Amino acid sequence: MIPMVSVVVPTYKRYDYLERCLRALLSLEFTPGEYEIIIVDDANSQQTRQQIEEWRQRTQSDGYAIVYVPVEGAPHGPAAARNAGWQQARGELIAFIDDDCIPELNWLKAGVASFSDDVAAVSGKIVVPLQHEYTEYEYSVSQLSQSEFVTANCFYRRSVLQQLDGFDTRFRASWCEDNDLYFTLLEHSLRGIKASDAIVMHPVRPAHWGMSLRLQKKALYDALLFKKHPDLYRKRIQPRPLWNYYCILGVLLLLLASLVLGLWPLALICVAAWLYMTARLCIQRLQKTTRTPRHVLEMILTSALLPPLAVFWRCCGMLRFRVAFL
Repeated sequence: MIPMVSVVVPTYKRYDYLERCLRALLSLEFTPGEYEIIIVDDANSQQTRQQIEEWRQRTQSDGYAIVYVPVEGAPHGPAAARNAGWQQARGELIAFIDDDCIPELNWLKAGVASFSDDVAAVSGKIVVPLQHEYTEYEYSVSQLSQSEFVTANCFYRRSVLQQLDGFDTRFRASWCEDNDLYFTLLEHSLRGIKASDAIVMHPVRPAHWGMSLRLQKKALYDALLFKKHPDLYRKRIQPRPLWNYYCILGVLLLLLASLVLGLWPLALICVAAWLYMTARLCIQRLQKTTRTPRHVLEMILTSALLPPLAVFWRCCGMLRFRVAFL
């Protein structure tokens, strides 16, 4: 029996999250034979292979189809993994979800029901549960609920993915590859709609101290997204360059130059300007987040490092993808 829809789940050595996601996918309010679950293992891990094989043996008698797809050779990354998944799919509709997400029982049914003849893609609703007090990183993750199309919860016709050549595998991290595909969809005058009742829960994973600094490397892919879709990028992602970051970095460079040249009055002015702008950035980041001593200290220290690091990775993106990007 050919399934109506194929659910593609990319994963990379996140066994506990994958276990939780699989349990939820096997509990959906959907006839088992009408959907298949494709687990794409970007790590080609023996442990993941065994994990999926055990689930397959336990559930195949109930009509469930679970397929294990290892990613071998280059390229790697979420975009390449999702391509490997939908290219192996048998269903005409492809549902994408991440391994750290939990679909509601009627998620698949609601997503599939949203398609009509003129609909090429459907975006579901993402819910990010937060505690009463949350960190800046947790707040940033919660903004997924405001995104237009996120691969943690979306549906595409297989024929549309073929027409658009799927995901661009130059996006090697989990960043911008979903926006890129959606922007390409819009540029081809294809229709994407929202399905607010196709709900996926996206719990926030624990984050290391200074996560905001680690995330700056992803600005590489902002440059690629801007190169491919400059107008849509400015309209829907970032209306203007990060002038505050460039100003802070400029003051730092002027401070270094004044110290080398022995221009002490200018150096004092630069120090005052840098402290003011950095303090302002720190206050902005703390506005909607918890004020615990640990978190405040993290915001103070990372606010000093964030602008130069962000500009560095944006410059790397400009050079790597040969685009003028601020």
